Amino acid sequence: MPSIKVKVYSVLFKFFLKRKLQTLIESPGGSPYGVVSRPDETVAAANPSFSADGVATKDLHIDPLTSLSVRIFLPDSAIIPPKSIPDLRVRTPSSRRGVVYGGYLPEKNGRNCRKLPVILQFHGGGWVSGGSDTVANDVFCRRLAKLCDAVVVAVGYRLAPESRYPAAFEDGVKVLNWLAKQENLAECDQSLVNRRVGGLEGMGGDGRRRMQIVDGFGASLVEPWLAAHGDSSRCVLLGVSCGANIANHVAQYCVKAGKLFEPVRVVAQVLMYPFFIGSSSEINLCNSYLYDKAMSLLAWKLFLPDQEFKLDHPASKPGREVSLKYMPPTLTIVAEHDWMRDPAISYSEELRKVNVDAPVLDYTDAIHEFATLDALLNTPQAQACSEDIAIWVKKYISLRGNELSY
Repeated sequence: MPSIKVKVYSVLFKFFLKRKLQTLIESPGGSPYGVVSRPDETVAAANPSFSADGVATKDLHIDPLTSLSVRIFLPDSAIIPPKSIPDLRVRTPSSRRGVVYGGYLPEKNGRNCRKLPVILQFHGGGWVSGGSDTVANDVFCRRLAKLCDAVVVAVGYRLAPESRYPAAFEDGVKVLNWLAKQENLAECDQSLVNRRVGGLEGMGGDGRRRMQIVDGFGASLVEPWLAAHGDSSRCVLLGVSCGANIANHVAQYCVKAGKLFEPVRVVAQVLMYPFFIGSSSEINLCNSYLYDKAMSLLAWKLFLPDQEFKLDHPASKPGREVSLKYMPPTLTIVAEHDWMRDPAISYSEELRKVNVDAPVLDYTDAIHEFATLDALLNTPQAQACSEDIAIWVKKYISLRGNELSY
């Protein structure tokens, strides 16, 4: 059974969550722009310089028509050799005038830059809360970046009820498309770096004029961290709770799209206690910890349009948009005391029937979001879960000859 601490936390969590959900139900309708965080959420400020844990972060707003945003987590292992990190971490101003970027900026010529796989992470929160910049998500993604030795891109998708279904699913696809666009822009930008051109402002350090791909305001369209360190041909989708539903939808959409997202290649996905519903566990664990059936139904009522609200809605199921045999390898994390565990296990079994690598890690005495909640992040079980994910993921993101056995 879960510890007393977990039981007490669960009671308080349910109490405050119920009040939040009821308040949101009574709130007025939303807007297409949407919101990606709540005022009552504790957020962690982005730090573009490498902090004590060896991870730098930055926030980007990537869609001018909506509030869709991302937070990038870059581990210091992206810089080689390690002794060069202190010299590259911060660009300091020569004077007090002007706006100066005070974070890590890769060398234009790619010196000391190492390419790392990319993990697209979708946070949990029952469609209505959470965010890419919350303290809990920040800690989890930092841990993930270090353990997996990867660039983690946490997605701040639009929340309900301001933006109902399919807004969050559309945002997931938009981010994958943005990642592919960044990869292509980086290749074009690199080809222009050393071209000699006339009549352009700005000189390189070697005295040669350089071209850059810019928008209408003169700002570079190329994200420097991803251009220097991201290898999107080794892309992993990772979703937490309702974020797992988004990750699975994006994986199926990517399979259906074929080469549309090239050079991005989804090599695996990790579904952490997905928000799927509809199984015998609903009866056995209907009053489980944190998200019980009543709370989950309130969350779904806020997420789905009124005319589409039903328990067998496609968003609440793994979906059958493509043949399962084309799905990427899928790791599923489930908890013993989670009433949504059975649909996740059943989905994994269906994947294995068509020869997809789809193991299930079932954690005893665990509850929904046991590895990502702020109060449980530092428990041995949460840390072990992150390590288990890293071991499995490295089978698919390690360069040939460096794979870990599993």
